[in-house]
Amino acid sequence: MFGLKLKDAKSMFFDRAAVTSAVDKATRTVLSKFGTYVRRAARASIKKRPEASLPGKPPSSHTGILRDFIFFSYNDAERSVVIGPAKLNNGWSSASGSIKSANAPEVLEHGGYTIITFGKNKGQKKYVKARPYMWPAYESREKELPKLWQNSVK
Repeated sequence: MFGLKLKDAKSMFFDRAAVTSAVDKATRTVLSKFGTYVRRAARASIKKRPEASLPGKPPSSHTGILRDFIFFSYNDAERSVVIGPAKLNNGWSSASGSIKSANAPEVLEHGGYTIITFGKNKGQKKYVKARPYMWPAYESREKELPKLWQNSVK
């Protein structure tokens, strides 16, 4: 009909190992670069200062733990990148200094309740207003993603 042999016709499809391998490599490279950019933006937004940040602004850092424990990881099975703070044990104080809890990074990002584990208010539940740092970092770098994909498959 077309004058092509079956072997030649098969070689034109995109499911060839070379093409899928190139796409997988490009995906890994692009998403890893994007993870680096977002992590860098999130870390830069957390300023080292003695006072707590205002609600709605990125948290302050007194010890640097929150800033230093922001990572990213490429998930091969999902072909995605996960970017954010590592979950730490209950002995970690938040960047605001007012909470000491394993859920401190999440509470700082979204706001919420946490249990105070030290000081005169020990054992009390406290509401902490959101001080987002990951979502603004993502949004600030999102516009760079199309450029990263451009000509990425070789």
